[in-house]
Amino acid sequence: MPEPEQSPAAAGRAEATRQRILESAFAEFSTYGFAGARVDRIAKAAGCNKNLIYIYFDSKEGLFDETLRRRLRIVSEQNPLTPADLAEFAGRTFDFVMANPEVIRLTAWTKLDPDTPDPAAHGEGAGAKAAALRAAQQAGELTDAWDAEFLITFVMSLATAWVPAFPYGAPGLDHARIRAQIVRAVAAVLAAPATSSGAE
Repeated sequence: MPEPEQSPAAAGRAEATRQRILESAFAEFSTYGFAGARVDRIAKAAGCNKNLIYIYFDSKEGLFDETLRRRLRIVSEQNPLTPADLAEFAGRTFDFVMANPEVIRLTAWTKLDPDTPDPAAHGEGAGAKAAALRAAQQAGELTDAWDAEFLITFVMSLATAWVPAFPYGAPGLDHARIRAQIVRAVAAVLAAPATSSGAE
């Protein structure tokens, strides 16, 4: 027997609850990782019954997966990859992660815990970004002096290394100075002349 349809008001409340759960889950997972996160803490922070989490997301794994998917979508929307202006993309990435270090912590957990869903599963990993850079190289918009995989790893590593949670990150940095140096460093790498046969 089909379930009765929700009224618009009830559907709106359900969606609001779902969004509260996702916000609480983001805080929990970015702090404790997948293994250390507790569903009961997420439910308490969201002000809902724990059973609702399983109704909306099926499992803790499903909740983490949707939390990661949502954050990666936000990152892509707010800081889209621009292969034709990779140096400025590096600067924007630095700005974004310094303002949102918890996003970096969340994605870092996917590498620390082998059972955690990986960003690559959502087309947002280094492989997808490298493919975009490779397409730009083939279109002549970007030097092919470097492998696309090398370029995206170089750019993302340089731009995100300053988050305090990372080994070389530190508080009290001159953000404007560091940002300018990141942009200059990427621009210098991109200044390498293109080759006729691709990167060696």
